[in-house]
Amino acid sequence: MNEELLRDLAATYGTPLYVYDADIITRQWEKLQAAFAVHPTRFFYACKALSNIHILRHLKSLGAGLDCVSINEVRLGLHAGFTPEQILYTPNCVAFTEILEAKELGVHINIDNLSILEQFGNHFGDSYPVCIRINPHIEAGGNYKISTGHIDSKFGISIHQLRHMERIVKTTGLHVQGLHMHTGSEIKDVGVFIRGLEVLLGIAMNFLQLEFIDLGSGFKVPYREGDGATDVPQLGKEVSAAFKEFEQEYSRPLEVWFEPGKYLVSESGIFLVSVNVVKQTTATVFAGVDSGFNHLIRPMFYDAYHHITNVSNPKGAERIYTVVGNICETDTFAWDRVLSEVREGDLLAFHNAGAYGFEMSSRFNSRLRPAEVMVMNGKPKLIRRREQFDDLLAAQVED
Repeated sequence: MNEELLRDLAATYGTPLYVYDADIITRQWEKLQAAFAVHPTRFFYACKALSNIHILRHLKSLGAGLDCVSINEVRLGLHAGFTPEQILYTPNCVAFTEILEAKELGVHINIDNLSILEQFGNHFGDSYPVCIRINPHIEAGGNYKISTGHIDSKFGISIHQLRHMERIVKTTGLHVQGLHMHTGSEIKDVGVFIRGLEVLLGIAMNFLQLEFIDLGSGFKVPYREGDGATDVPQLGKEVSAAFKEFEQEYSRPLEVWFEPGKYLVSESGIFLVSVNVVKQTTATVFAGVDSGFNHLIRPMFYDAYHHITNVSNPKGAERIYTVVGNICETDTFAWDRVLSEVREGDLLAFHNAGAYGFEMSSRFNSRLRPAEVMVMNGKPKLIRRREQFDDLLAAQVED
C-alpha cells in the first residue's frame, strides 16, 4: 500500500488503525498452492493469527480450510461460512466438555493428550474419527515462547508415550484418521519439517486407516531487509518426495495438511499510529505515539522487530528515535531506530502487523481497541469499528 493511501485511510478512519491488504493474502495463498501442487495438500488457515470474519471469508473464497484452537474460533468459522468438514479443531488443555461440543458441531478434532484421548475413545469408540497430535521432541522456532515441539512443551503426546497411546487406541477402538505435529513458529530450516515428518511416518505404520499427515506450520516470513524465510517451494519438493516413497509401502494414499497463519496474513497488515509527542531526554529522543503494547504486544512480548516508516515525512532527514507507546508501563516498540525525521502529528506505519497484532490486543489502561480496515483491489472497507467508551461497560453488571 502506498503512502498516499495510508494517509487517506488514517484521515478517514483515525488512528490507531489496522489495515490489511487482501491482495497480499491472495499472493501468499497462491505461493502455497504452487509449492505443493505435486501432492494432494490441504491448507487450514490458523485463525489465531487474525480472526476477523472478513479475513476468514476471504481465505474461504480462496479455498482454505480453518484451523481453530478454541471452540469460539470454531463458532466464528461456522459463522463465516466454513463447513464442519473444512474446520480442524486443535485445542490444548481444554475441558472435555469443549471437545464434546466440537464433536457435536461435526468438525475434525485433533487430540493432544492421553487423558482426553482415553475419554474420547471410551465415549465414542470408532464412531467418530480423530487426529492425534504428536510431540516429536524437536525444538524449533524464532523464540522459546513460540517453540512447541520440545521435550518440556505442554503440546502433544510425547513420542516416548507411543506405547500408551497405541494401547488406548486399541482398547477403545478409536478411528485415527490423522497424525499431527507443530514444532514452533518462524522456522527457517526446511530440515525441521522433514525430521518431524520422518517421525510421523514412522508412527503411521501402526495406524493403517490414516487419511492425512498434518505438519502444522511455522513458516518464517521476513520482518526486515535481509531476513531469512522458509523456502516453501523447496519444502514442497521434499515433502512430496517423502510421501511418494512412503506410499509405496503404506496401504493407501495420504493427504498432506498444513496450518499456515502468519505466513498468509502477516505481510498483509500495517498498523498506523500518530505521534503525540517528540520528547528529548539527556540520552534519548522518544517518539511517543497514540498506541501501546495493548494494541501491538509483539515487540514487548517476543522482542519482535517491526519495520517502521514515517508515512508523513518519508524523505525527511534520517534521525534516531526510540518509539514508545502511551501505556503506563515500559512500553517500547523500537529502540534507537533510524527513521525519517519525526514531528508531532506525523503518521507512522508498523509493517508486517497482520498476524498477532489486533488478535492479541487488549483494553489495558481502559484504552479502546482500534478499528480494522481491509483493502481489496485498492478499495478500503471497514471490517471492525473503533471501540467506544460504552464497550468498556458492555459486559459489566451494575447494581
